[in-house]
Amino acid sequence: MITHAILQPLISAMIWLIPMMLLVVLLKSPWFKGWIGEQLVRLSAHYQLDRQAYRRLHDVTLSTPDGTTQIDHVFVSPFGIFVVETKNMSGWIFGGDKQAQWTQQIYKRRFRFQNPLRQNYKHLKALEAALGVAPEHIHSVIVFVGGSSFKTPMPANVTEGIGFIRYIRAFQQPVFSDAQVEAMVHALQGGRLAPTLATRREHVERLRQRSDPTATRQCPRCGSALVIRNIKRGPKAGQQFWGCSTFPKCRAQQPLG
Repeated sequence: MITHAILQPLISAMIWLIPMMLLVVLLKSPWFKGWIGEQLVRLSAHYQLDRQAYRRLHDVTLSTPDGTTQIDHVFVSPFGIFVVETKNMSGWIFGGDKQAQWTQQIYKRRFRFQNPLRQNYKHLKALEAALGVAPEHIHSVIVFVGGSSFKTPMPANVTEGIGFIRYIRAFQQPVFSDAQVEAMVHALQGGRLAPTLATRREHVERLRQRSDPTATRQCPRCGSALVIRNIKRGPKAGQQFWGCSTFPKCRAQQPLG
């Protein structure tokens, strides 16, 4: 009885403590931060972009020759297609359009992350292929939320907070008819993968495989295995890339990473 009296308060405390600890871990996870950032952008667009002029699709996953690509937001309008990549980050942000890696600084700590313009470029090319649209009518937009501050000059399409709304509204020249807008929205809705947790997990796994040199890859042209090859001549001699194992019959290549 004495043991039970001692353990009962501890058990009761653990019943509340464990869920609270799990909640704290979730709130600090990169996935949750990314989800919150996407919801903030989604909410801003809902209230500040005319829903009749700007048709909105969120969390769009499309199949690509080397797997899948996941796009945070796509706004289809008579004035063009706007592909929005969200970054929920705090601290100071350093970067430029030509740099492969940007830097986030929080006090004395620095973290590297992929140039979001390059990341979004893959999304643009996927949409260009899926819709058959001229590249000049597809616009990349980067949105930083979370209290970050740019410490280097940024291109006009790299924005903070609701700055992306002003950037999108700056395009006033119609390039698509209403019928074309409707057709593109219909094509995306029919061609996207279902926005489920399973789709997201599969996409993340494919990203992991693309960054893992030991993972098995298939050639996007013929389906054969890709192997790591070395550039033997020229200014890029010594660099590695993925090449088709049936070379020279198939000359497909992909960058390493």
